[in-house]
Amino acid sequence: MSWIVKEIIELILDLPGDFASLAPGSTWILIISLALFALFCLLFAFVYIFAPLPRPPYASEVAYQTVKQDGTIISKRLPCWQDEWLAKQEKKVTDGSENTVDKAEVLVSMVVPAYNEEDRLSMMLEEAVEFLESEYPATKDAPTNNAALRKRNKPAQALVNGDDSSPTTTTTKDTARGWEIIVVSDGSTDSTISVALDHARKCKDLSGSIRVVALASNRGKGGAVTHGLRHVRGQYIGFADADGASKFADIAKLITATQSAEDEQGRAFAVGSRAHLVGSETVVKRSKLRNFLMHSFHILLRLLTPPATSRIRDTQCGFKLFSRPSLPFIVPHMHSEGWIFDVEMLMLAERAKIPMVEVPVGWHEVKGSKLNVVWDSLGMAWGLAILRMAWMLGVYQT
Repeated sequence: MSWIVKEIIELILDLPGDFASLAPGSTWILIISLALFALFCLLFAFVYIFAPLPRPPYASEVAYQTVKQDGTIISKRLPCWQDEWLAKQEKKVTDGSENTVDKAEVLVSMVVPAYNEEDRLSMMLEEAVEFLESEYPATKDAPTNNAALRKRNKPAQALVNGDDSSPTTTTTKDTARGWEIIVVSDGSTDSTISVALDHARKCKDLSGSIRVVALASNRGKGGAVTHGLRHVRGQYIGFADADGASKFADIAKLITATQSAEDEQGRAFAVGSRAHLVGSETVVKRSKLRNFLMHSFHILLRLLTPPATSRIRDTQCGFKLFSRPSLPFIVPHMHSEGWIFDVEMLMLAERAKIPMVEVPVGWHEVKGSKLNVVWDSLGMAWGLAILRMAWMLGVYQT
């Protein structure tokens, strides 16, 4: 590096002599070029300073709690597909497996970020468990009501909720069946964890299906979701808000859309959307300020995001799902831990040329939102600008 610095200093010292020998037009071109270069350096430094850099997880955050069939709470280490993926990157594997992950152990994984959600989480979990167990049952002889999965009728050896000691046969081509819910308590200071474990105790016959992870401190919704996504075992991976605002049964629509959109590598991203509700009573009843900020943010998205992402009409719906082969192209490269993380996911999917499809889902307003309309809207605008510049300037790289 020292010789580079020396060359730069010598170049600067020689500039006065160079100016004298240049034609007037050439002098201005050089001045403008240097000014633009200096401006780029300042902009890069500014973005580098303010661009978010997620912290590594603490030791306590890579463990989960669940309830055994006898009702006792146990703690285990979380499986992590990303560790194996990172090992391949460090070894610079180039045999075609560098962007693959281990096989799914369950069919559906759902990540539920929760920050002080003791009043709303139980109802959401009740709806989710009832639907998942009826549509994607883990037990050997339980029938499935899901038409999309019944169509995939290629027999295969299956794992029952990730338990390889209980092999069975499934009517889908996937090698696993069943589901899991990973509740990520984002530094909650109330009884969120107890509520989640109490619900897991009610479902003790589905031992291990509900896993509760406690983050030591609040990271933001994006940080909680990303943390959960590093530890999923499913073939289809989604996330949903703890308030239960989205109609959970519409997860079947997201899975069907993902299956239809999968590319040769099996990658696809289904985006739950509330855009069809614009003009409905649910949206009209919102304050004029909230609707104004919503429309302003959509304009900003169209201006600052790449083409495929800008065409998504509702980037902020907390109900999304993608296939397992999509994971290494998105999750390891996430930086945003606040509300804007959804947009970064979409941008990463677009960058990797993962097919994206927007799917209308049911949704209703739920009281108790922690969103501060004004300040969080400004924060999302700021986060979007920094995020876009960080990727454009090379501060972030895949």
